[in-house]
Amino acid sequence: MMILFVLLDFFFLFMFMLLNFLGMIYLSMSNMILFLEWEIISFNSMNIVFSLLLDWMSLLFMMFVSLISSSVIFYSKSYMSSELNLNRFIILVLMFVFSMMLLILSPNMISIFLGWDGLGLVSYALVIYYQNMKSYNAGMLTVLSNRIGDVMLLMVIAWMMNYGSWNYIFYLELMNNDYCMKIISLMIILGAMTKSAQIPFSAWLPAAMAAPTPVSALVHSSTLVTAGVYLLIRFNNLLLNTEFLKMLMLISGMTMFMAGISANYEFDLKKIIALSTLSQLGLMMSILSMGFSDLAFFRLLTHAMFKALLFMCAGMIIHMMNNNQDIRFMGGLSMYIPLTSLCMNISNLALCGIPFLAGFYSKDLILEMVSMSNLNLMIFYLYYISTGLTMFYSIRLVMYLMINDFNLMSIYNLFDEDYIMLKSMLMMLFMSVISGSFLSWMMFNYPYMIYLPFNLKMMVIYVILLGGLLGYSVSMMNLISLNKFIMSYNLSSFLSLMWFMPSLFTYGLSYKFLKLGQNLVKKIDMGWSEFYSGQGLYKIIKNYSIILNNFQMNNFKIYLYSFILWMLIMTMLMLKMV
Repeated sequence: MMILFVLLDFFFLFMFMLLNFLGMIYLSMSNMILFLEWEIISFNSMNIVFSLLLDWMSLLFMMFVSLISSSVIFYSKSYMSSELNLNRFIILVLMFVFSMMLLILSPNMISIFLGWDGLGLVSYALVIYYQNMKSYNAGMLTVLSNRIGDVMLLMVIAWMMNYGSWNYIFYLELMNNDYCMKIISLMIILGAMTKSAQIPFSAWLPAAMAAPTPVSALVHSSTLVTAGVYLLIRFNNLLLNTEFLKMLMLISGMTMFMAGISANYEFDLKKIIALSTLSQLGLMMSILSMGFSDLAFFRLLTHAMFKALLFMCAGMIIHMMNNNQDIRFMGGLSMYIPLTSLCMNISNLALCGIPFLAGFYSKDLILEMVSMSNLNLMIFYLYYISTGLTMFYSIRLVMYLMINDFNLMSIYNLFDEDYIMLKSMLMMLFMSVISGSFLSWMMFNYPYMIYLPFNLKMMVIYVILLGGLLGYSVSMMNLISLNKFIMSYNLSSFLSLMWFMPSLFTYGLSYKFLKLGQNLVKKIDMGWSEFYSGQGLYKIIKNYSIILNNFQMNNFKIYLYSFILWMLIMTMLMLKMV
C-alpha cells in the first residue's frame, strides 16, 4: 500500500512537471503573463487576496522543483524502504514541495509568507525526523535562524499596509521613489540572507544535514535554500537603487570564500556537499547584488540538477557503507560501484564548471560578467579564488572516495544494482549534462556579448586547472610544507569550524537570546506583569465582589458594623462640639 502511494506521488509530480514545461513554452512564445486573484476577505478598503502569478520564470522553476521532487520521491522508495512510517515521510516531503510552489507562484506578500513559513515549519519536522539529540539541536538551530527571516517578512507585510495592497509586483516601481523603499528592501535582503544561509546565519545549513538524505537532496537543490535567492530575483527592480546591495555583495563573497575553505577541512560526506551548496548560494547572491537577476536564476536552475544528483549519490554511498559518512573510511569505490561513481564524478565536474556540462554555462557567464564589470580587486579575487576552491574540494572528495584504498572493513557489501535509486540518479545525470545548454538557449533571447582579452577569457579554465592541481597534490601529500601549514592545529580548527560561526551563533547568540527570553517570561510575563495586570486585577475584583456580595445578601454583620461605626462618628462629633 505504501509503495503504491509513493509511485502515485511520483507519477503525479512527473506529469505536473510536463504540464509546467508546456505552460512555460506557451507563455514565453506568446509573451504572456497570467495573473489570477481570489479575494478571501475585505474590510475597510483593505483586501486580503490569494494571488497566483504564472509567467515563464515561475513555471520554469516549478518544472525543475517538480522534476527533482519526483526523482527524490522515487529514490525514497528504495532509500527509506526500511522506514515504518514511509507514508508520513512522503507526506512531509509533499508538504515541503507544496510550500515551495506556493512561494514560487505568489506575487502577494501574504501568500509568500504562508509558503515561506511552511518551508521553515516542515524543514524543522524533517530535520528532527531521526529522533536523537543531534537532530533536535540541528532542528532548533534551523528553525530559530529561519524565524529571523520570518519576522523580517512580517515587518514587510506591516510596512506594505501603506500601499493598500500586498501585491508587491504592482508597487515595485512606486516603491523605488518612496521613503519606505529602503526599509522594505533592507527587510527583504535580511530575510533572504537567513533563508539562503549567508554570513552570519550560515551555521544552520551544515547542521540541517541531520535530515534524511532524500530531504537533503531536495532542500539543497531547489527548495528551502533557494527561496531567499528567488525572493531577491522577484524584488530585483526594487533593490537596484539601494546601497544595501554593496553590503550584500561583500557578505555573499565572504560566504562563498568561507564555505569553499571549510569544505576542504571537512570529513563528513554530506557536510562537504552542504558547504558546496553554501558556496554556490554565495555565488548566486553576489551576482544578484550586481543586478544580473537572470544570471542568478540561470545558476540557480543548473545548480539544482547536479546538486540533487550529488546528494543522491552520497546517499547511496552512505547506505552501502553501513550508514557511515566519514570519507576517511571510504576509497576505491569506482572499482566496486562504477555507475554510482560515474554519476558522482559527472555531478562533481558539473559543479566545478568543466566545459560543456551544466555548471559551465552559468559559472563561465557569471565570471566573465564579473571580469567585465567595474568591480574592485577584492571582490574579483573572492570570485576566482572561490572557483578554484570548488575544484580543490571536489578533487579532494574524488581522491578520498574513488582513488584511495578502501578503509572500512574486510567484509563489505558494495553493490551497484539498486535499480530504483539508479533510475532516479540517471534522470538527474541526463539533466546535469544537458540542462546548461538547454537553459542558455531557452532563457536568453539575446546573446550576452562579452569582449575580454584572451587571458582573462581563459581565466576560468586556468583557475579550475590550478585548483584541481593543488587539490590533487595536497590530497596525495606531495606538498609536505604546504600540508604542514594547512593542517596546523590553530589554522585548521579555525577554518574547519566555519570561522567559529556555529559556536558563536549556537552558544553565543541563540543561547543568549533564549536565556533573555526565559528571564523576560519569568520576571515580566509571569512576574510583575502578572502581579499588576492578570492575577492582580483578578484579586482586586474578587475582593470587591465579596464585599458587594455581602451587601447584596443583606448580611446582619454589615448593618451591625455600620451602626457601630455611625455611633462612633456621632459620638466623636458631639465630643468635639462640647
